[in-house]
Amino acid sequence: MIDRIYLDHAATTPLRPEARAAMAEGFSLWANPSSPHAEGRRAKNALEDARARIKAACDWDGEVIFTSGASEALWIALNRAKATRRIVSAVEHDAVFRAAPDAKVSDDESTFDASTILAVQHVNSETGVINPVGAMAETLAPTGAVLLSDCSQSAGKLALPKADMLVVSAHKLGGPIGIGALLVRDWNLLEPTGGHERGYRQGTENMPGSLGFAAALEAGEWATTPDDRAGFAKELGEDVLTFGDQTDYIFALAHPTMSAQALLIRLDAMGIAVSAGSACSSGTLKKSRVLDAFGVSDEVAARTIRVSLGWNTTTAELDRFLEAWKSLT
Repeated sequence: MIDRIYLDHAATTPLRPEARAAMAEGFSLWANPSSPHAEGRRAKNALEDARARIKAACDWDGEVIFTSGASEALWIALNRAKATRRIVSAVEHDAVFRAAPDAKVSDDESTFDASTILAVQHVNSETGVINPVGAMAETLAPTGAVLLSDCSQSAGKLALPKADMLVVSAHKLGGPIGIGALLVRDWNLLEPTGGHERGYRQGTENMPGSLGFAAALEAGEWATTPDDRAGFAKELGEDVLTFGDQTDYIFALAHPTMSAQALLIRLDAMGIAVSAGSACSSGTLKKSRVLDAFGVSDEVAARTIRVSLGWNTTTAELDRFLEAWKSLT
């Protein structure tokens, strides 16, 4: 059996050993962090330590609300923000449109005011495009509009922008599935509803998950270097769809002739896991909404897959993928 190569890290990435060890420690502190007894206080201290470590790792001086993941964090931000007019970019993750189905798609900054919350992702999950969220925050500041940025694909990999609210997800960076966070500049941006997390989320806190999340963020190191990843992109050449400033770990890759479905099947048979677009929509045969918004033709989109690298991707695996890709005819 040939060793398989996993290149679908934008969907989810393997648990880092540091995160696994931290979670094991958390499971030994089995009490509810909201309980007032000594066991509960120990669990609470561990939870708050994880919160402080995540703030430090993200270079965030605001507040942190733990959630079950990015989807819940987006829902809280878009449905509990005091700003009532919701605007989103056309290339947001499907979770944004599910959280705010009545949101308007727009980039007309002249219409933004204090009643507006604007959602713009930091790194696009299908193309690797890096949006200038920090510059947008500076532009929007005089209008009073709230800027929300989905950083699921950039947290733990790039410096995060200084927007009003950020969304991060542990399982995209080597932490456990089932925990994420909404980073909030000021509590006054949201309406509380009671419950845990200072009254901004219901449900018992996932303390072991928070410890794994913090440990994964702090681990940071990758098996490949920026030069390794730049060399990989260079070898892929014009098959990579580029739209401006791009990451070196998410690639939209268009084959000259083969369909995306055929590519997935052939590569899987070669022992290589990739995807067609985001994991939430790659099970369908419909054209990617994101590629459409980026202006990719139907014909090219039908031949496009996503290749995404992670913390444990090796140069040998990249070389093997390049060999496989060049053999596909």
